[in-house]
Amino acid sequence: MRATSRTVAALAAALVLTACGSGGDGDGDQDDNAGSTCADQLSVKFGPANAAPATGDTGNVPVTVTNRGGAECVLDGLPAVEFDAGNTVTSVGADEGAPATKRTLAKEATTSFTLTYVRGGGTKSLGVESVKIHLPGASEPRSFKWSYGDVALKSDGQTPDASVTGFQQSGD
Repeated sequence: MRATSRTVAALAAALVLTACGSGGDGDGDQDDNAGSTCADQLSVKFGPANAAPATGDTGNVPVTVTNRGGAECVLDGLPAVEFDAGNTVTSVGADEGAPATKRTLAKEATTSFTLTYVRGGGTKSLGVESVKIHLPGASEPRSFKWSYGDVALKSDGQTPDASVTGFQQSGD
């Protein structure tokens, strides 16, 4: 009897993880769907940015997440972001005031977060080539080309001067 209840529980957990259906929005480089959890069925749009025009200026890149699956999908936690500079990959920290929230997205509902960065220049900067977005519960990150210039490094010379907000309420 115990083996049966464990099997049923495992089957129920597997069904919960795959309940969001399949499909994407076909935007090519704006959307990268892979895997089997509902977070993998979310469309991710990176930008357009309010780019930092010069060294020392601050820029913001909005990231919009849309549920393209057939059922509700829950994002529980914070998004994670990495800068890829070819031979160096660095994590972007969460904004100090970014709460880890739980967002439930109905079909076609959206949420967003913002990547804020300081434009770099010279030796204390990171030549970012691409950005990897990790959604809570997703099996694979989404990758996007970075076209907003070098990112400044903090005083330690290794940490990017950038941060990520938590998921924000979108729509009504």
